[in-house]
Amino acid sequence: MDGVPIGRKVDLRAYDSYKKLSAAVDDLFRGLLAAQRDSSAGGIQSKEEEEKPITGLLDGRGEYTLVYEDYEGDRMLVGDVPWQMFVSTVKRLRVLKSSELSVLSIGCRKQDEGSGALH
Repeated sequence: MDGVPIGRKVDLRAYDSYKKLSAAVDDLFRGLLAAQRDSSAGGIQSKEEEEKPITGLLDGRGEYTLVYEDYEGDRMLVGDVPWQMFVSTVKRLRVLKSSELSVLSIGCRKQDEGSGALH
């Protein structure tokens, strides 16, 4: 996660879909994000806020989006290619603020607004 000095390793072979990977990333960073929100709110945070899941990781509609870097150094949105191709080409995963995506040069497909389908 950019801006966080802690790196985490994820064994992609432990997952068989983007949905399961997204859930694992949520589990890894939910507590960290809750702590950041807690410190910015002066230590006052409800139990609901603390357990709030990170939503929109795969579709870019949430506060954070999953992006990956392949072995050629290209950055792409997670979910842009079939799962097996992703697993064989990913070098590094990043959790970026969705607001920062337009600033970066990311190769991505234009998702059909009606389908919302990911591979």
